[in-house]
Parts: sequence; structure tokens; C-alpha cells
Amino acid sequence: MDKLLQSFAALPDTLAWPIFLIENLLLTVLVLIIGRIIQRRYDPQAVTPYAYSRREWLICAITNVLNTVVTYAGYWLWKQGIIVTGTSLSWVIPFDFLFLFLAMDLLMYIFHFLIHKTVLYKIIHSLHHEAVHPKPMDLFILHPIETLSFGALWLILLVCYPFNIWAIIIYLIVNLVFGLTGHLGIEPLPAAVRRLPVLNILGTSTFHHDHHADVSYNFGFYTNLWDRLFGTWKQQ
Repeated sequence: MDKLLQSFAALPDTLAWPIFLIENLLLTVLVLIIGRIIQRRYDPQAVTPYAYSRREWLICAITNVLNTVVTYAGYWLWKQGIIVTGTSLSWVIPFDFLFLFLAMDLLMYIFHFLIHKTVLYKIIHSLHHEAVHPKPMDLFILHPIETLSFGALWLILLVCYPFNIWAIIIYLIVNLVFGLTGHLGIEPLPAAVRRLPVLNILGTSTFHHDHHADVSYNFGFYTNLWDRLFGTWKQQ
């Protein structure tokens, strides 16, 4: 890992920008493909085939460009020594991951709640809520300010604490999984499974789908912990 990071540190900007853009585009394609496979696998009758509009593709493309800007900003901060990461394989990895997971969940809950309860909803967040029944691409249908704001929360947290790089990688994978499942438009997990210990505090497909159906509840992303704590949880 140290050698790989050294190679990244030596990348010229002319290579870094296209690499980060391709990375974000590939992740978007992955979400769209896997999302459609899951929909067809778990509820083929309930999911009506749909075609994404030109407007949706355009917004998705802008989101990818802005995500690339956030990726490069994190890369630049890391090269300047402002973001510090550990690389050791140790007990620190699960601790760092859990801390990163819960801290980001709390920060995004606060931001999400605030944009719903202020004039920012109409200006920024209503775009995302045009989808009452979310579909995979809606993960990327965001106002540019919202995309950059979520990216800023992520970078601020990385600046404030020296997370292990392996914990960051695990978190990024988990973040993508939650983003995908939250915008499937169906629930692949049976209700009995969702009620199991640990799983019953996670932000399932139903949890986020209910938020799109009723914008007064379920502001969390990965868990329903903060919704339970602050009285904004709609029980599934």
C-alpha cells in the first residue's frame, strides 16, 4: 500500500484528473448495472422498465464531474500533508471505519435535516425529491451545491482525523452500497431480516424509500440511529 500511495503522490495533474474522472464514471456505471440486476432479480414484476431522460443523464454527468473535483481536492490535501492516513494492517482499521461510518452518518443527517427544514429545500434539495419512487440513477441526481456540500463534509472529517487508508477504502465501498440500496425502488430484504439485531438500525432500501415518499422522516443515510434519537424516524 505504501508503494501504491507513493506512486499516486508522483502522478502529474494531467494524469490525476482523467484517472479520477474515469473512476467516478465507472462507479456510476456499476451502480446502474448492479441496481438493475437487483431489481430484476428480487421483484421483476413490480419494477416497470424505464429509460433515463436526457436531463437526468446531464445532471448525472455534472455530478460525476463535481465528484471528480472533490476526489482531486482530497488528493491535493493529502499530497500537501493536510490529510494524513495510516497504512498499517492493525486493530485500528475496524475502529477507524466505525468512527468514520458513524461520524459521516451524523454529519449527513444534520445537513440533510437542515436543507429539508429551510429555504434550501426548494433551492437545492427538491431536485433530488422529484423522484418519489427512487431508481438507481437518483443517487446522482443532485443539485451541484448539494454534491459539493456532501463532499466538503467528507473532506473536513478526513482533515480532522488521521484515518487508516484501509478503513477509508472499506467506508467508500460501504457508502456506495448504501447509496445504491437506498435508490433501488424495491426492498430486497424480507421484513423478518430487517428486524434482526444490528440490521434493524441500518438504513435499508425501505428506510430511504419511505423518506422519498414522506419527506418529514428518515433523514439518516447509513443508520436510523439519529432519526430515533431526534424523533424523525418512521418505523418500517
